Amino acid sequence: MLIDFNNKKETTAPGMNNGTGMMTAKMYMDDQGKIITCSIHAGGSIGLHKHNTSDDINYVLSGNGKAICDGREECLTAGTCHICRKGSEHSIINTGSEDLVLLTVVVER
Repeated sequence: MLIDFNNKKETTAPGMNNGTGMMTAKMYMDDQGKIITCSIHAGGSIGLHKHNTSDDINYVLSGNGKAICDGREECLTAGTCHICRKGSEHSIINTGSEDLVLLTVVVER
């Protein structure tokens, strides 16, 4: 199966889950999960939220930020991967002056 993100509609919205700032994203979704390309713009964040039914895998393509998962802070830089397991809660914050660009895979289980 091929997913062509070049043909996916890009949406811009305020930070997800009561986060701050703005983000843009393109998403593929089915009943097994989601694949999302996402840019959290400078000063933006995804607010603290819990994953009750899925694992959330966030690979950093570029930028700098931090994730807070179950109260533990993790530094995010290009080439790192933050995983929020089912039952955990997390937030992601752009701490840099450029976009924090992520490839996110949400696996329902």
